[in-house]
Amino acid sequence: MSEALARLKGVSRVYQKGKERVEVLHELDLMIPNGDFLAIMGPSGSGKTTLLNLLGGLDKPTGGTVTVGGAELSSMSNNQLSKWRSTHVGFVFQFYNLLPVLTAQKNVELPLLLTNFSGKERAERAAIALDIVGLSDRAKHRPRELSGGEEQRVAIARAVVSDPTLLLCDEPTGDLDRETAEEILKLLQILNREHGKTIVMVTHDPQAAEYASRTLHVDKGKLESRAAA
Repeated sequence: MSEALARLKGVSRVYQKGKERVEVLHELDLMIPNGDFLAIMGPSGSGKTTLLNLLGGLDKPTGGTVTVGGAELSSMSNNQLSKWRSTHVGFVFQFYNLLPVLTAQKNVELPLLLTNFSGKERAERAAIALDIVGLSDRAKHRPRELSGGEEQRVAIARAVVSDPTLLLCDEPTGDLDRETAEEILKLLQILNREHGKTIVMVTHDPQAAEYASRTLHVDKGKLESRAAA
């Protein structure tokens, strides 16, 4: 690992619930080196997903700055953030978010619709992404014809098809059995170690966190470091 890919400086995030002011993150500092595989843990409501959303430009800090790949996200407009996300960030969620009417191939192609790639180029890139996750033979299958593990592999292929700078995973194994979860986590390790993807993964599962290079724990809006097993 080398220089910082992402850096949060003095980041706070406050939500207003009626008359109540809820501070989810408090003056948080974080540096993520290029090539890192970081697991973020913490109790429910601790701000893990908020932190992930800030890194992915889905949310903006109330205070402080968020910089990823030299771009200061906290100063961008919503349109600028949308364009930036389309080429720099891949998202993997707990419940896959695949479109049921589309094949695996077409689901993976979706992020590329925001680019200038031709239909042929989109198909070629999607085929490569499906090959990386070991699903070339399932390209023409729709989500209902796939297992949960296969659906998550399609979701991961969709996340990496645009060759993003950063891969953000929110409880990626939370809906899977242990054996399937381990297969997905090993795939994430391969993407990190062999394909050079920088990964930030939110998880409640200590066994999942063991697959990361390091683990940070969110507690009361702040981070504390603990070595991953």
